Amino acid sequence: MTDLLELVALSRLSPHCWRRAAECLRAGDSAPRVLQRLADALWPDDPRRLTELRADAADALAHAERDAIAALAWNDPAYPVALATIVDPPPVIWTRGRVDALSAPAVAIVGSRAASQYALSVAHDLARDVASCGLVVVSGLARGVDSAAHRGALAASGVTVAVLGSGVDVMYPPEHAPLAKQIDERGAVISELVPGTRPDPMFFPLRNRIISGLSRAVVVIEAGEKSGSLITARCALEQGRDVLAVPGSVLSGRNRGAHGLLRDGAKIVESADDILEELGMCGKDAGSPTPAPCDPILACLTPGEPSDLDAIAEATGLGTAKLLPRLFELELQGAVARIGGGRFVRIDRSC
Repeated sequence: MTDLLELVALSRLSPHCWRRAAECLRAGDSAPRVLQRLADALWPDDPRRLTELRADAADALAHAERDAIAALAWNDPAYPVALATIVDPPPVIWTRGRVDALSAPAVAIVGSRAASQYALSVAHDLARDVASCGLVVVSGLARGVDSAAHRGALAASGVTVAVLGSGVDVMYPPEHAPLAKQIDERGAVISELVPGTRPDPMFFPLRNRIISGLSRAVVVIEAGEKSGSLITARCALEQGRDVLAVPGSVLSGRNRGAHGLLRDGAKIVESADDILEELGMCGKDAGSPTPAPCDPILACLTPGEPSDLDAIAEATGLGTAKLLPRLFELELQGAVARIGGGRFVRIDRSC
């Protein structure tokens, strides 16, 4: 893929640079130019740092090739459209398993690591039921609710995606290595971190934006007041995704975070039907609804002529929170296509 080395190098910069990099790439700047500009700002008196950064990127690509890890660049048409629309998408996604699993309609199921048996059962059963309806289940492969959700999707012979806070070849927690291998066969294990990266506390809150970014909705199960799942829920709201929560016991205090989401307007989930209803799906294999014949987004797009997000937002009057998930739905319906650089083009249909 053109510019892959530079995009890997961009991903090696500090996280505070990623949003700026995404803005420049969306504006049409090439990856080499963006990398050079950021390097000049970061290390104006040390040009060797850029040379070292490119060498690190080359090493990461060699590592990935050796271990059969796919590097999916931001400008690759296979890069998931849902993730490309967030404000700070990873320049590169490192992937084990099936790349096509990243482009199907998905729901994130997240919650407590120290989960009760009730939460584990709910996570497993919800994931099993939504996976049987054709939705991909996204979670973080952590202990507790996350792993229960992955196992529930696998129990339905469904597809599930695990987003790691380490390189995809560094398993954390280590006891989930067999589960990750199962996920490889049915879905994908992914990370924005280069292969070989060890887990670090700072990486886990960052990966939560990817969990929500890949998904049409986030379901929170048994989250305390300081749960990392609330970070995922906040990311989802900022990205224009739906947030849902499962009610639990008020006696233990371990679900106060999820109850807080419910008080703030999150939809209550008691069964998979509640999730499907929120997504506009009414049953198994229902899929996405057909776009209205005169959808305002389609009306402002000209077949064959790419438009970026700012132009679409100005033409439709829709804010980003409403525009991004709608574009995602139209992509899934085959009404629009995303091309390199996060731009969209309408498929030639009558309106």
